[in-house]
Amino acid sequence: MLPCGPALSFVRCLVRKKNVSGESLEDSKLCRCLSTVDLIALGVGSTLGAGVYVLAGEVAKSDSGPSIVVSFLIAALASVMAGLCYAEFGARVPKTGSAYLYTYVTVGELWAFITGWNLILSYVIGTSSVARAWSGTFDELLGKQIGHFFSTYFKMNYSGLAEYPDFFAVFLILLLSGLLSFGVKESAWVNKIFTAINILVLLFVMISGFVKGDADNWKISEEYLINLTAITENCSSYENVTSIYGSGGFMPYGFTGTLAGAATCFYAFVGFDCIATTGEEVKNPQKAIPIGIVASLLVCFMAYFGVSAALTLMMPYYLLDEKSPLPVAFEYVGWGPAKYVVAVGSLCALSTSLLGSIFPMPRVIYAMAKDGLLFKCLAQISSKTKTPLVATLSSGAVAAIMAFLFDLKALVDMMSIGTLLAYSLVATCVLILRYQPSLTYEQPKYSPEKAALAASERESAVSESQINMIQENHFSLQALINPSSLPTEQTATTVNFLVGLLAFLVCGLSVLTTYGIHFIANLEPWSIGLLAVLVASFIVTILLIQRQPQNQQKVAFMVPLLPFLPSFSILVNIYLMVQLSGDTWIRFSFWMALGFLIYFAYGIRHSLEGHRSDGDDDSCSEHSGLQEKNPVEEVDEPENANESDQFLAHERTSEC
Repeated sequence: MLPCGPALSFVRCLVRKKNVSGESLEDSKLCRCLSTVDLIALGVGSTLGAGVYVLAGEVAKSDSGPSIVVSFLIAALASVMAGLCYAEFGARVPKTGSAYLYTYVTVGELWAFITGWNLILSYVIGTSSVARAWSGTFDELLGKQIGHFFSTYFKMNYSGLAEYPDFFAVFLILLLSGLLSFGVKESAWVNKIFTAINILVLLFVMISGFVKGDADNWKISEEYLINLTAITENCSSYENVTSIYGSGGFMPYGFTGTLAGAATCFYAFVGFDCIATTGEEVKNPQKAIPIGIVASLLVCFMAYFGVSAALTLMMPYYLLDEKSPLPVAFEYVGWGPAKYVVAVGSLCALSTSLLGSIFPMPRVIYAMAKDGLLFKCLAQISSKTKTPLVATLSSGAVAAIMAFLFDLKALVDMMSIGTLLAYSLVATCVLILRYQPSLTYEQPKYSPEKAALAASERESAVSESQINMIQENHFSLQALINPSSLPTEQTATTVNFLVGLLAFLVCGLSVLTTYGIHFIANLEPWSIGLLAVLVASFIVTILLIQRQPQNQQKVAFMVPLLPFLPSFSILVNIYLMVQLSGDTWIRFSFWMALGFLIYFAYGIRHSLEGHRSDGDDDSCSEHSGLQEKNPVEEVDEPENANESDQFLAHERTSEC
């Protein structure tokens, strides 16, 4: 058994937080050349992939019917909750790293490594699977000649491997990795071109649907569906026949079917988080990242809404083809040649989706390597292109090998764990950070008036906080329900505990409603009682968090409706994680075992934060994620501040 001292020191190392000081927020070795439009195009291209050409038909036929437009609306609202949390952190900490960095700043090193390691898994599998989908779609256009040739001469008869090695997918990944290595500005231009073509094709689909559509397809009667079922099932009599196509109308499978469709549609909005990895490559990150995330989600929702509405108007939902709904729908209305336009749009969508998977992958690796949690060689920056060259080429090579050899269908669900875990942790971090007593950092530009005003505000805040801490030196129910007007260490600790309790309750609710739903449906007393206790505790916990004082610091974007919006985002994400199969979680555990081996063998000893702490009194002391500069030093050294400003301004506007 470890002595108390070393054990405590080890735990402190696991929860140490990354310090992001004011002067380092704008400083970057990467090239700041992306605009807000580039970010919107990147987010739309990554999110609005080939799913828009396939998903609408699959969900409309089996789950939602014409109410798929409502399913997409519900899914979009759930995604926006996660998107707003990302947007606030993008405004607070405009650095490369996305959810990994946000977790490191707020929760600590171990959770940050888990988040980053899972993001890498998501991006690698996403890149490989999209590359194989691109190859397969192109092969379809050529009459499956490529697949026939390779399956004849290069067939692989091994469990877990693909039917044949996909040389085309490898070439595609290496080509785009090379493009990204050449420069982020050039990659952004290619992405904008493909995204524009994709949007134009989707506009064509929407206009065609509303021109050739029939509103009667949204109000098919149940009687007609019963007759159709009897004919389909070869029933001799129409009596006692139940429709296999639902009850007709706008919601043929009821509101439960619409909700089930929304759960599937939620994954259609995954991908916007790649915008959060561009913090050191965008010109004005504090404004551009929030605008990019929110605008890209809005554009994607309008595209999904329009395409699904057009599709269900063109063709009755029960006749939709699940694999290629749009070409079949155009054939149905007599516009057969339009399928070639759809094919071009689908390839462009897959290209932007592939670029959206490859783009953030090396940036997360670079951020982790720069912090010392992964091997230092991965943090090398090309002096000519200002891109993380080694991370880009190595991650592209790994994704290419996976696309070349493996059957990825069984691994795709593992993407969801990484993404949903990242969403949950970012929402958790927003909850924790907004209730911290001190998270102020100075912006790079110096102003004597603002400095003096900020100093006086901080002095008054510190005075009141000290008074409150003296008065509330012990925990009490009164302090929980009626806390101080300004956040203190005690209120911050209370919020940390309540957020942990909230996560535990959400896990309990998700497990109960997933695996005990038949007990709840049968009104089993124990299940109803447990459900009531969990729901009541969940609501009370949120209300107690809401009672605590928030930090008053303002940034370019802040999540509204705190703590309700992040709390429901956590609920949605964890519920969807619980829905994943046991096999997926077993594969995930093997990946995490490899990650922990790297972290405990290398990362914990080479952590940059650990080396910084070694210079202080405490070897692994825990710091606040966002350091506060000393206002006295600022006032005494305005000339140095101005010199620093000039350097930072040069960094911000540097071109590749």
